[in-house]
Amino acid sequence: MVKMLLWPVLLGLLGVVIGSFLATLVLRWPQGRSVMRGRSHCDGCDAPLTARDLVPLASAALARGRCRRCGAVIDARHWQIELGCLVIGVLAGVAVPGPVGLAGAVFGWLLLTLAALDIAEFWLPDALTATLAGAGLVTGLLGVDPPLIDRLIGGAGGFAALWGIGAAYERMRHREGLGGGDPKLLGAIGLWLGWRLLPAVVFLAALTGLAIVLVGLLRGRGAGLGDRMPFGALLAIAAYPAWLFLLGSGL
Repeated sequence: MVKMLLWPVLLGLLGVVIGSFLATLVLRWPQGRSVMRGRSHCDGCDAPLTARDLVPLASAALARGRCRRCGAVIDARHWQIELGCLVIGVLAGVAVPGPVGLAGAVFGWLLLTLAALDIAEFWLPDALTATLAGAGLVTGLLGVDPPLIDRLIGGAGGFAALWGIGAAYERMRHREGLGGGDPKLLGAIGLWLGWRLLPAVVFLAALTGLAIVLVGLLRGRGAGLGDRMPFGALLAIAAYPAWLFLLGSGL
């Protein structure tokens, strides 16, 4: 029993710590601020944060999401990303205890970061997508399923498919339909999942997008063909469950 709980607990705790860093990255990077330099401070009163204020999840809960000094609301993305990374780590540890579970957790943490940036900024940084792709290649070279050849086909095919769809749409409609980062992201996902699951990932992402539009319509918010949607975030959200399915199905 203890052995079964070891990896979920370890990866969950590691996820909370890494989530704190990733949340800072998501908030600072679009503003051109360094993630590695500069002490954390309150955006309201500019007071430097102490160790008491920086305990992942716990500090935000105890302070009720506000600065202890000025009462300014702390960006909820801090605790949301920390919690998301915790859940991803636990799921990976339950699904595959051991180093493969750690690799899967890294996959999920990178996807969550990319999704958060795409939702907030419509931005999928090449550096982060390349990191995701490189990590997928490394795990394939280390012998983690799916086989490396399936990953390479998935990487090339995923990029080519979305790039072709985007180019065709732009040619017909004379405006951009997909962001330049979306094909790169699907290619990187293909380097993790292989080619077999990519159609399911795209379908699930599209279905999720449709569900979001329908919910908006039911709430009285209009929607049109020209409305922007962070499709990269939808791909990222669909890819992690696909990785969990991959482990259980043995594809």
